[in-house]
Amino acid sequence: MTEQATTAAVPTQAIADTPKTIKVIISGGFAAVYREVVPEFERTTGIKVETGSGASEGAGPKTIRHQLANGTKADVVILSREGLRNLVEDRRIRAGSDAGLATAPLAAAVRTGSPKPDIGTDAALRNALIGAGQVVAPSSTSGQFVRDKVFPKLNLPDSVRLTLEARGTEAAEALRAGKANFSIGPTSELVQETGIELVGLLPANLQLVQTFTAAIVNDSQAPDAAKRLIDFLSADSDHLLAAIKRAGMERPHG
Repeated sequence: MTEQATTAAVPTQAIADTPKTIKVIISGGFAAVYREVVPEFERTTGIKVETGSGASEGAGPKTIRHQLANGTKADVVILSREGLRNLVEDRRIRAGSDAGLATAPLAAAVRTGSPKPDIGTDAALRNALIGAGQVVAPSSTSGQFVRDKVFPKLNLPDSVRLTLEARGTEAAEALRAGKANFSIGPTSELVQETGIELVGLLPANLQLVQTFTAAIVNDSQAPDAAKRLIDFLSADSDHLLAAIKRAGMERPHG
């Protein structure tokens, strides 16, 4: 009788997953830090990150809220805590996925080479704004605060004109181009720009310290990879902490 050979079952070999690609939409506040450290994340995880930009708050197509509402797909958003609240109200954020990454106070800047006025008190800031005449700020969270809180508290004359640009980069360009003589925005959006110089922080009672926060978008197709990015941006690595410091930011307290 011929003995039939039996073939041992070959164990199924684990096949590595193709590296995921995730999409991030980020506002200007944390952008300098993000750009510096994301290549390390991609290199160490094999996850490719595609990045779009948008304003934390405001109106029009350049806001993150408008983009998500009109079909733009994303896995992670990074924006001010104030802007994130709007997305939570819209039910676009996965519950419990948010993490505060860094804080940035409001500061003022002038064109490189221009005199740097004293802005250390309410009266000094008022005088600096009157002297500047034309003031620019982003139309997002910080610009809305300047328009609705700072200017009314200082009782400025009509000669002081505030222009709100869609993004911090556009506000900086207006200052560089001479369309304004003074800019107010988060420190992190001012220190990264060429052709302008930081004057200092706004006085404490006219201050808004924004917490720039990451969260996973509800309809993310790669939530695990998205969480890995947020965990990476939340870690206290030397590289990341140094980048945060260079941007004039701090880790959130508490």
